[in-house]
Amino acid sequence: MIRELKKPFTYDKIKLDPSQNKKDQGKKIEWKAAGETLYRLWTYVSRKPTLFYLVIFMVVASSALGLLGPYLIGMTIDEYIVKSDSEGLMSRLWMLVLVFVLYSISLFLQNYWMIGIAQTTVNQMREDLFQHFHRLHIAFFDKRQHGELMSRVTNDIENVSSTLNSSVIQVVSSVLTLIGTVVVMLTLSPLLTAITLLIIPIMLVSIRWITSRTSKLFKLQQKNLGELNGYVEEVISGQKLVKAYSREERVIEEFVEKSDRLKKSGYWAQTITGFIPKVMNLLNNASFAVIAFVGGIFAINGYITIGVMVIFAEYARQFTRPLNDLANQFNTLLSAIAGAERVFDILDEVEEEADEDNVFTEQLKGKVEFKNVSFGYEEGEAHTLHQVSFVANRGETIALVGPTGAGKTTLINLVSRFYDPDEGEIQLDGKNSLTISRHVLRRQMGFVLQDTFLFQGTILENIRYGRLNATDEEVIEAAKKANAHSFIERLPEGYQTKISHDGGGISHGQKQLLAIARAFVSSPRILILDEATSSIDTITELKIQEALGRLMDGRTTFVIAHRLNTIRKADQIIVLKEGRILEQGSHEELVKAKGFYYGLG
Repeated sequence: MIRELKKPFTYDKIKLDPSQNKKDQGKKIEWKAAGETLYRLWTYVSRKPTLFYLVIFMVVASSALGLLGPYLIGMTIDEYIVKSDSEGLMSRLWMLVLVFVLYSISLFLQNYWMIGIAQTTVNQMREDLFQHFHRLHIAFFDKRQHGELMSRVTNDIENVSSTLNSSVIQVVSSVLTLIGTVVVMLTLSPLLTAITLLIIPIMLVSIRWITSRTSKLFKLQQKNLGELNGYVEEVISGQKLVKAYSREERVIEEFVEKSDRLKKSGYWAQTITGFIPKVMNLLNNASFAVIAFVGGIFAINGYITIGVMVIFAEYARQFTRPLNDLANQFNTLLSAIAGAERVFDILDEVEEEADEDNVFTEQLKGKVEFKNVSFGYEEGEAHTLHQVSFVANRGETIALVGPTGAGKTTLINLVSRFYDPDEGEIQLDGKNSLTISRHVLRRQMGFVLQDTFLFQGTILENIRYGRLNATDEEVIEAAKKANAHSFIERLPEGYQTKISHDGGGISHGQKQLLAIARAFVSSPRILILDEATSSIDTITELKIQEALGRLMDGRTTFVIAHRLNTIRKADQIIVLKEGRILEQGSHEELVKAKGFYYGLG
C-alpha cells in the first residue's frame, strides 16, 4: 500500500520518434505483432462464416449503390435537365429514390448483422479468457494485481467490441468505395483522375507520421488503465486498513498520480490521432476545389459535359471520404489492437499442466508423507523449504509452528498441490502426489482459513459451495455440527439471508462457523486449518473449537497456529524455521526438550 510516488508522466518521456530507437527493427516487430493480433481476432470473427459473408455482401451492395447515386444524378443533368425533358426527369427521380432506399436497407442490415457477430465474438473471447484464468497456475495470480486482470476481461474486450461494431464495416466499405470510385473516374476522365490521385501521397505521409506515434500511446493508455483499475480494486478491498492507519490522503495522492498518467497518455493519444480528420478534411476540400476548377475549365471548353463534371466533383469527394474514414478508424483500431494484445497475452500464458489422466482416482484415506521435499517460488532463487521429511498418519493432527516466513503456508500449498515440489516427493496413501489429479485431491480436502472468503449470495449457497449437490437438509445438518445453525436461524431470512462477498453484516467468528459448515458439507479426508480461531471473542472461540473438534475427528488435519494453547492436543507438532524442520514431536516431548518450541511458550 505504501509506495514511493513516481515523477509525473510527460509526453516527452515516451520515445515516440522512431529515430530514437532501432527504427526499422522496431517497426517490423510492431507491425508483425499487430498483424498477428488481427489474424487471431479473425479466427474469432470467422466462426460465423455465413453471417459474415452476408455482411460483406451487403457492404458490397451499399458501396455499389453509393457509387450509382452520383452517377445517375450526373447523367440526369445531361440527359434530361439540359434537354428540358420533364417526363424523363421524373422517371429518373423514381429510380434515384429506389437506389437510395435500397442503399439505406443495405446499411441497416449490414450493421444489424455485424453487431451480432461482434457481440458473439467478444462474448467468446470473454468466456475463453475467464476459462483460461481457471486453468492457470496459482503462481500467476500471486504475481498479478487482480484489478488489472479484471480490466482485461472488461475494458480491453470492450475496446474490441466497439471496433468490431463499426470499424470492420467501415474499413471494407471504404476500400470497396475507393476501388469503385477510381474505376469510374478513369472511365470518365483519366486526366482529372490523375489530378485527384495526386492527393494520395500527401495523405499517406501524414497518416504514417501520425500513426507511428499514436500506436505506442494507445498501448500505454491501456496499460495505465489496467494499473489504475488494479490500484482501485486494491484500495477498496483494503479500505478498513486505509482508514485504520489514516492513509486516506496518501492513497488519494497515489490515485491522482495514476489517474493523471492515464489522463495524459489518453490526451496525447486522442490529440495526435485527432490531427488525422483535420488534415484529411483540409486535403479533401483542397482536392474538391482543384477538381471543380479544372473540371469547370474542361466543361467550358467542351472536353466534358456539365453532368460529367458534377459526377466527377462528387466522386472526387467520395474518393477522399473513404480515405478520411479509414484515417479516422485508426483511433479505434489502434485502441482495439492494444486491448486485444493484452487479452491474448493472458491467453498465451502457459496453463497449469493437465493431470486429469493421472492413474490414482480413488478415495483417499488420509496418510501424508513428505520425503526430502525442497521448494522455491522463483526459479534460480533460494528454496523456501529445505529437505523436509515427516509422516502424518491417517486421522492424525499435525500442527505447524514457527516464526513468520518459516514455510508453514508453503508446506500447506504443497499438500494442496497449489505448487509442486522442486525436489523430493510427497506421498498420499503411499502414492506420489503427482499421480493424483488436483481435482480428485482437492475434492477430498477441506479448508478453514484465517480470512474466510464468502461469495455474494445466500448463506445456504455459501455453505453448499463445499459440495454443490448437497441437499438443503445436508447443509442444515452441517451448520448444526459447526455450531452455526442457531445464529443463522436468528437472521431475518435464516438460510436465505443474502450476504455480500466480504460477509458484511455478520461477525468474523460467524464467518468462521460458516467456513466450518462448508468444510463439513465437503466431507474431506484431509483438513487444513490456518489460525482458524484468531481474532475471535472467547465465547465464539469455544463454539469454534467445539465445531473444529467434531470436524477433525477421523480426518488428517494440518493446523497452522501461533498460539500454543490451540495445538497442545496435536498428535505431532512440527517446528519450522527458515524452511527447515527444527523440532518434531508431541507437546509434552517438545516441552521436555526445552528447545526452540519451549521458548515460544
